[in-house]
Amino acid sequence: MADTTRTEAGDVDLVGDETVRNLARAAVFAALMGAFAYVSFPNPLAPGVPVTLQVLGVFLAGILLGPVWGCVAMVFYLLAGGLGVPVFAGGTAGPGVLLASPTLGYLWSYPLAAGVVGLVVHRGVTLSDHRGVGLPTLVGAMVLGTVLIYALGTVGFAFVQDVSLSRAFVASAVAFVPFEAVKIAAAVGIVRSDALAAA
Repeated sequence: MADTTRTEAGDVDLVGDETVRNLARAAVFAALMGAFAYVSFPNPLAPGVPVTLQVLGVFLAGILLGPVWGCVAMVFYLLAGGLGVPVFAGGTAGPGVLLASPTLGYLWSYPLAAGVVGLVVHRGVTLSDHRGVGLPTLVGAMVLGTVLIYALGTVGFAFVQDVSLSRAFVASAVAFVPFEAVKIAAAVGIVRSDALAAA
């Protein structure tokens, strides 16, 4: 009887350790997203509106953490920003950014996009070895995530700015679309790198 109890307790501890590990990884990715918000480049197609690396963070969260924990990481990121930690683009923070800013649709899309990317790459909700995924699947997952981000971002911009969807797309998305291809290529390079594969 004592041996059975010990085995059951060990099983519970094992599950608990795995959850703690995943929570820690999600927290690291949330922090990474905050750092990516500060890495910006001038956008020659839209002067004054920089390009950030946040979408790259969404891609990597979905690919490396899977659909569930990738989504959780993005939720942690939104919670941190909503509670006042300056992790949104331009060092902004607070509930107003999530509820009334022109970028609210983009921000709210991040957990969904990370989940979708993870679902495609891992072929379900269970975390698997992403290194065995073919390039077309990897790229397709990120393209799908990008479509979701821009769809929700455009709708959010149109709502807040009170403009048509077509005007919102031109104003908030068109100038950034070419840069998503660069982020997709960067994500592929990171995921395929020998250092990451050996980790």
